[in-house]
Amino acid sequence: MLTRAAPGSARPALRSMRMGLSSVDDIIFSSTGGGRRRKGRRCPLPSQAPCHPHRRRRWRARPGRGRAASGLCRVFTCQPQGLTCQRCGVAGPSRMYWTIFHLSAAGPGLTIALHPLAARPLLASAGTEPMDHPPPAPAAMTLAPATIKHYEIRGKLGEGGFGEVFEAWDSKLCRTVAIKRLRPAATGVADGASLVREARLAASLQHAAFVKIHAIEDEQDVQSIVMEFVPGQTLRAMLRERRPAPDEALRIVHQLALAMREAHASTLVHGDLKPSNVILEPSGAARILDFGLASTGDPQATASLSLLDPQGTIAYMAPERLLGGAPAVPGDIYALGVLLYELLCGERPFAQLSGLALAAAQMQSSSAQWPFPPAADAAVVQLVRDMTARRPEQRLAGMAAVCERIDAIGAGLPAPARRRRRRWPRPAARAMAAGAAAVLLGLAAWQLAPHGSTLPPGPAAAGYSAAQELQRSLAALHTFDRPGSLDLASRGFLSVLEHDAGNAAAAAGLSLAYSFRYAGDGQDSVWLRRADAGAQQALALNDEVALGHAAAALVLLNQDRAEPALAAATRALALDPGDFFALYTRAMSLNRLARYPQALAAAAAGLRLYPQERVFYDEIAHTHELQNDGAAAERAYRQSIAVQPDAVLAYANLSGTLLRQNRTAEALQILQQGLQIRPSGFLYDSLGNALFRAGDYVGAAKAFTHAVAPATGNPANYIYWANLGDTLLWVPGRGAEARRAHQRARELLAPRLSSDPGEVTWVSQMGLYAARVGDGDDARRQMARALAMAPADARTRFRAGLAYELLEDRSAALAEIAKAIQLGYPRHFVESEPDLTALRRDPRYAGADHANAPP
Repeated sequence: MLTRAAPGSARPALRSMRMGLSSVDDIIFSSTGGGRRRKGRRCPLPSQAPCHPHRRRRWRARPGRGRAASGLCRVFTCQPQGLTCQRCGVAGPSRMYWTIFHLSAAGPGLTIALHPLAARPLLASAGTEPMDHPPPAPAAMTLAPATIKHYEIRGKLGEGGFGEVFEAWDSKLCRTVAIKRLRPAATGVADGASLVREARLAASLQHAAFVKIHAIEDEQDVQSIVMEFVPGQTLRAMLRERRPAPDEALRIVHQLALAMREAHASTLVHGDLKPSNVILEPSGAARILDFGLASTGDPQATASLSLLDPQGTIAYMAPERLLGGAPAVPGDIYALGVLLYELLCGERPFAQLSGLALAAAQMQSSSAQWPFPPAADAAVVQLVRDMTARRPEQRLAGMAAVCERIDAIGAGLPAPARRRRRRWPRPAARAMAAGAAAVLLGLAAWQLAPHGSTLPPGPAAAGYSAAQELQRSLAALHTFDRPGSLDLASRGFLSVLEHDAGNAAAAAGLSLAYSFRYAGDGQDSVWLRRADAGAQQALALNDEVALGHAAAALVLLNQDRAEPALAAATRALALDPGDFFALYTRAMSLNRLARYPQALAAAAAGLRLYPQERVFYDEIAHTHELQNDGAAAERAYRQSIAVQPDAVLAYANLSGTLLRQNRTAEALQILQQGLQIRPSGFLYDSLGNALFRAGDYVGAAKAFTHAVAPATGNPANYIYWANLGDTLLWVPGRGAEARRAHQRARELLAPRLSSDPGEVTWVSQMGLYAARVGDGDDARRQMARALAMAPADARTRFRAGLAYELLEDRSAALAEIAKAIQLGYPRHFVESEPDLTALRRDPRYAGADHANAPP
């Protein structure tokens, strides 16, 4: 117990007392008035003081109510700038979550500070419940700063024991970030070197589930951790709204176990896994927060700090942790098991208990007693029990074992046998546990509620199911642009074909997976050939399966044969009007054929059946773009991002739409949001275009280099190489590299043009690339063909004008640029093209009629 008289007070400080219930009784006052004493002990406060609790029946008055100079001023906990009464400003002790009573009298005040273990019985006897969470910080601390260095604060995301978290805009890198502004109490404990060490620990983790650390910033003696901004909600928030289905719960825990397996392999443990430290993105991806920071704390503090938070760390702490053990792998496994239990049941074990009562319950019970829903799968129940066994050596050996068990449950396989070691008594451990339990029971009165009955052993798990495997694999195909989805889908389809080589649906699904691989950043003609073979196999096996025709349609579209692709998609929809892939391919085919009203109708039909699938919004946006309706395209792309925020393609497309509207800053912001999700050739190409338009040629060259790199982009995309070549021409000393890039673009484009000589875009692009490498004859030939094929196409006119300028034919260049602008080509694109600088200075350009040109 700590007592302190206010400065200048003539009253003696309360005598020092040792911790324990007897000493707590010395300071408990009656809340019913009448001056009664408890157990004959004398109240330590002077009875004549106007703040004396015995003088008022309702002595727990709120601040500012009742008698101004009497009553309990505030009960509160440690704040960011130390322990201070919010009413009268009296400072209390620091570094621990003490509970403070400030009794403000007419004269000098008296502050009584209690250790948290003593605070609970005191509060209970006064007729109030202890505070489960720290109250709001004083106004001066909860106000977010306008900026932290070059980060513009945009709003408060949350608050925890270590500090406040804000959403911010990084004005240097043009991206949204999250900033955890640490409380001085926290940073005072974890010094700068320790904080850097913990941040490096978190930053060293490579798994995508771990939230990335960007930087540590110091400002006005307050340290801030700049982190990746993750959209979504915590598992704690999700559980308030709904309980996930068992399959979803297992998927979430499987993701977390995979990530923690990597961390444990690097000899790192989390130590504070709980629902509030896991964010679930809209796509279903689970992200882990506070790795490394969780174990940073006051070396003088005790585990009792977390006992005041019924939803905090204690509910997920393994028994050995409650007895003072250090964080270790078995503790992380236990915490993840409790988290899985909560996802399955909707509440944690002993949800009716909190604080010390909860700690005692966890130490004296076994997870074999935890109740489960009657419909819970026996294998899942056993998994929870094996993860949350009381003794560490009885739990699963590691996170790899957790993953294996979840995979086995998903495949319907029985759990692998586990060797049980004979358990001999451990007197020392038992004595320690008994002693700790006695302390807990002495400090808080609690009573365990009756436990529900546990599940009897269920029937043997079902065997392999082709239907379930197909369903899982097709679901993975719906998210074909997410890392790992195509691998998962391909493995599933191959597994079905291994069991039944004549399964037409599996052959069609595998073909779709290969087609999406070809169209993505890993584009390679090998995938298209495999997709074609798979579609042909599916139709040969059973041409009445709609999925086979849908697979054939996507192959044909990737071969730039839009008309037969449309016919194949239409055939698939005749067999199954709700086939997702046929609906998608039909909309894309109609756009490719410039049948825009029909394309909009096809995409709208897809949305009616699949309102949460972003691909139909993307096709609607693309249709509007092809018709030069930038505002409508922007709306559709934003709807796509809102539906599936982790799909990077929409970010790239939206940035392009914004660039065409001369909104470069917004385009850069959108691209940074996409790049925070994951690297992509689409995003880097769009970033390069934005930086090129802004005149940052070095930055643009770097972005385009990422776009053609195998690890971050697509080296088989001819457009990326052409853009890289265009940019390198404007970086001093890199002309030779530019010519090689343009030549590579020609080489990649040539097979496409041979397969479809009537594609006007490819013809005009080939003419422009020929002009870039100095092949004037081929450039003029290709441009003449393109202009004859599409005389009213603004992009074709612009490429022709640029090619003629490169070939030093100014008159022809001026004529084509003027026509491009009149047909709707954005004038600011012309104004920002470096290769047209000399043309724009020509008096004939200045005097041209651009009255009908868009801005």
